[in-house]
Amino acid sequence: MSQSIAAPAAETVRPRMSFAWLGVAPFLLFALLFLVLPTMQIIVGSFRNAAGDFTLDNIVNLFQPSIMAAYWISIRISVASALLGCLVGFLMAWAMVLGGLPGWLRSPLLTFSGVASNFAGIPLAFAFLATFGRLGLVTLILRDWFGINIYAMGFNILSFGGLTLTYLFFQIPLTILIMTPALDGMRREWREAASILGASPFQYWRMVALPILWPSLLGTFALLFANAFGAVATAYALTGSSLSIVPILLFAQIRGDVLQDPHLGYALAFGMIVITGIANFIYIWLRARSERWMK
Repeated sequence: MSQSIAAPAAETVRPRMSFAWLGVAPFLLFALLFLVLPTMQIIVGSFRNAAGDFTLDNIVNLFQPSIMAAYWISIRISVASALLGCLVGFLMAWAMVLGGLPGWLRSPLLTFSGVASNFAGIPLAFAFLATFGRLGLVTLILRDWFGINIYAMGFNILSFGGLTLTYLFFQIPLTILIMTPALDGMRREWREAASILGASPFQYWRMVALPILWPSLLGTFALLFANAFGAVATAYALTGSSLSIVPILLFAQIRGDVLQDPHLGYALAFGMIVITGIANFIYIWLRARSERWMK
């Protein structure tokens, strides 16, 4: 007589929660408290009035001439600093990676770029006032030693050009940090193949290198645009209320000094979120396209 032997029941293995999540818990908590929740409050507050009722008046009020002018000035400053930052930063990164500069310059330049790209706010504003202000070091040297009065020529550190120049201090290093890996990914075989086929250096850059680097350059421009558009501490410390840009107007309205309408301030912030969000989305999308070429 055969006996059937019952197979032992398979033990259910329950997934255990890894303690590795504890390492990212502070970051997740920080992002929730200082990024997600404030963003949600801004979005909700943009569509509410002082009584807490739903309204579109705050969005409609964004099209006032003064607010539109502030947005236009902010966009112009962001575009100008992003264009100049991309151009100068790309040339410096190219000189470091492919231009034949001594190898020992790479580490100090990247280290300085990492520090300078995050140097902003009141310290940066003070540094530029002490350098290019009316009694700044460079201003006095140009006036006393070379007879060049830059303020008599129309320059003003508290103007559009002055703020754009100040932003370049962190825009150029940020470009160097982003474009250096892209230039490192340029394969020597591509240049050799182009040379064998009779292409000149100019033709190689126009037909091979720049089309490959173009997504990285456009992505860098989008990131620099968003970086400048959202900068408030440097602009406020440098120009105060003399230059009406969106971050300064937002700061004044949230604080209640101008219109005492925080919900209009929420709408201003919502508009900034939309613009910087689009710029960051373009950067992420173009970066993903460029990385496919570098693999």
